[in-house]
Amino acid sequence: MSFILQPWQLFFLVLSAWVNRYQQQTIDFYISQTKALLKCQGKKRILLNDDQRRMLAVKGKPWGERLCLS
Repeated sequence: MSFILQPWQLFFLVLSAWVNRYQQQTIDFYISQTKALLKCQGKKRILLNDDQRRMLAVKGKPWGERLCLS
């Protein structure tokens, strides 16, 4: 029994690969931007207000502490 992709399956495969690549490029850009900003900041502590801390806590909750501490 051989497996042959249907045209619609091939379309979704190509589309999902394109979306994944675009998302990875966006993530890489934001990581580079963050590293550049932290390098400019130097050893100074980043001061956040309560709203900024709350927003980061909500956005980071799905990953837990292990991601934030690495």
